[in-house]
Amino acid sequence: MRSPRILYGTAWKKERTEGLVSQAIANGFRGIDTACQPKHYNEAGVGAAVAASVRAGLAREQLYLQTKFTPLGGQDPKRIPYDPAAPLAEQVAQSIAVSLRNLQTDYIDCLVLHSPLRKMKDTEQVWQAMQAAHASGTVKQLGISNCYDLSVLKQLHHFASVKPAVVQNRFYADTDYDVGIRAFCREQGIDYQSFWTLTANPHVLEHEQTRRLAGKYHVTPAQVLFRYLAEIDIVPLTGTTSEVHMREDLAVFDFALTAAERDSMGALFQ
Repeated sequence: MRSPRILYGTAWKKERTEGLVSQAIANGFRGIDTACQPKHYNEAGVGAAVAASVRAGLAREQLYLQTKFTPLGGQDPKRIPYDPAAPLAEQVAQSIAVSLRNLQTDYIDCLVLHSPLRKMKDTEQVWQAMQAAHASGTVKQLGISNCYDLSVLKQLHHFASVKPAVVQNRFYADTDYDVGIRAFCREQGIDYQSFWTLTANPHVLEHEQTRRLAGKYHVTPAQVLFRYLAEIDIVPLTGTTSEVHMREDLAVFDFALTAAERDSMGALFQ
């Protein structure tokens, strides 16, 4: 399974989630990213939008729904969606059950571990529970997010019987744009998804080269950046609340950069 080449991200949208996800789907987004983390996501709002779209005639199979198991450290202590005193495997199972109810679906296209746990043995224990959900057919593929240590990713990949199909990381200079991790993903056939892509890279959006290409192709600098990432096999997340920008983000597949232009964009990340 491959995710769509661009995903709609739903973090921090609160009560606007249902309306924005409905708008994103209506405009052509088929990949939706969320999390079972009430602190930052309204997963039930995503589910309401998905259910409405299905009632309107869109087949569930046309959508790629990606959600996350968020360990205790990433949860609001007052709104934990599972029993914090339960063993890790049970926390995962409870979180998945909540996600299925929230999303109003009987399967999840991709379940992502929101971040590695502090101890590798705990990360492996959580992954085993995620693998059990995969074995049952409840989850179609697995992934990991906020994993910036290549050695951790390699250990997990070696340990796992169901290999990570997705790595979703913040795409910014502080981690050298995950050069090593992205190379490993290419070698192993793992989809690399980027978030915080526009916010963390104003220097790229404002650069003369990006603006020149935007003028040449009659697009925005953000579209040039997303198009460049698509051409180097990165799946960007966009969390825009603007319908105009939704359409622009989807339109990045309507033009292509030359090899020289890709190289010139790549130089901006070095």
